[in-house]
This record gives sequence, structure tokens and C-alpha cells, in this order.
Amino acid sequence: MWHQGKDLLGLDYESLRQIRGNRISYIFQDPLSTLHPLYTVGEQLTEAILTHQPVNKHVSRQRALELLQSVRIPNPEKRFDSYPHELSGGMRQRIGIAMALANNPEIIIADEPTTALDVTVQAQILSLLNDLRREKNISIIFITHDFGVVAQLCDRVAVMYAGQVVEEGSTNQILSCPSHPYTARLMSCVPELGDGRRRLEAIPGLPPAVDNLPHGCAFFARCAKASSQCNLSPISSVEISPGQRVRCLFPENINAQALI
Repeated sequence: MWHQGKDLLGLDYESLRQIRGNRISYIFQDPLSTLHPLYTVGEQLTEAILTHQPVNKHVSRQRALELLQSVRIPNPEKRFDSYPHELSGGMRQRIGIAMALANNPEIIIADEPTTALDVTVQAQILSLLNDLRREKNISIIFITHDFGVVAQLCDRVAVMYAGQVVEEGSTNQILSCPSHPYTARLMSCVPELGDGRRRLEAIPGLPPAVDNLPHGCAFFARCAKASSQCNLSPISSVEISPGQRVRCLFPENINAQALI
């Protein structure tokens, strides 16, 4: 992974520590397990600020209160002195978002940040993230298995299988015309509101072990379109339309002969 010309995987600990929570921040899936139970949310917010900014405690407190207000937490002065267990799941997730925003990052990695929330609170958090990324010009890498979230929040989509990107393109391209068999089957698993005539598909088998991947396509054993060609050698990613790429010899709705 590269950031501003630097290979992040090759950085030493101190250099990486200066980037974490500063230029690149993270929103965790379960804030209750990531927020420290023995410290107030205000103490944890100010610590995130003081770690990267040369300011005093008074300034960091004011900045923390502004962050609580920016993520729409009512009565931030009172919540500043609350412990994580005193807050609801939605409130805790907002604290997690505030901590991610503490140092004005360029990139936020959000790992399933709405999975542990009920549907109503999930919609509020997604709306908040959407507003914040536009207001603050932040890029968000959103990790999710929910295509509804993808449709609501994302500009571009990368579909991964067995640790490899198998398809990428704009949200409209992926949702309206999925090209990789894995993407198509994933979308066929999503139920639709209506008269219930569409059959819900299932993907047979199990994903391969990451330490024992097939020589060719990792989806080979589970794919209905697979042939012996698919397992001969690694599959390259090819562009099938402007901005859309797929890693497959026999993609959906594409003339396969043009890709071989």
C-alpha cells in the first residue's frame, strides 16, 4: 500500500506511527471493544489529538468538544465526561468517527462500521459519514459486504475474493452490470422487495485457504463458468469498459474470446 509516494509496508515503526491516526485513520467495527472502558470518551479523544498535535490540554479539550458536535452528539460537554458503557451503540460509533476525524486525515478506513447497529441508527451513521466526507473532502475506504451501503455511499467499488481484487469500477458499473461471476453471485444472494419471484442464489463450497490458493483463479472451484483454462496460470486483470476491470477469462455478459 502506497501513500504519497511511500510504501507503508516498508516504513519503520515511528514513521508508521506518525501516519496512523493522523494522515490515515480507522473506524472500527465494534467501538465498545476498541474504546478503553476505564477512560472517559473525552480523555480518549484528547489523547488522539495530543499524540499528533503540539497543543495544550485546554485547546485539545475545545477541539474534542467541536468534534463531538460535528458528529451530531447532543450535549457534548456532558458526553465528554461519559464512559463508553454509558453510551448507546450509535453514540459509541459516533465517538469512533470523531476520533478518526481528530487530526483532519486525508483517508479514513471504515471497517464495517454499521454492522453492530440497528437499521435506523445504521442509516444515521451512513448519512453522517456521507456528509462529513463531502464537507471535509476526505476519502473513505469503506469495507462492507452490504450492497445497499455500497449504493448509498460509494463512488467506486473493488470486489475482493481470497485477498485479491477480482473486479473494480464505478458503483453504477458494478451494480448494474457485474462482470465477475463472484460479483454476480453475491448480488444474486441479496433479497429484493416485491413479489418474491426471483430465486435467491447460493454460492456452493467454501473459500480456499489463503495459504493454499489455486494456481489460477481463486474462485475456480466454486464457479459455474469455470473451465480447465481458469486453473492453468494466474488470471490478469483486464479493462472491459472505461474505468471497469475484471480478473476473469469468462466474465458475465462479455465476449470471452476478446479477453483470451
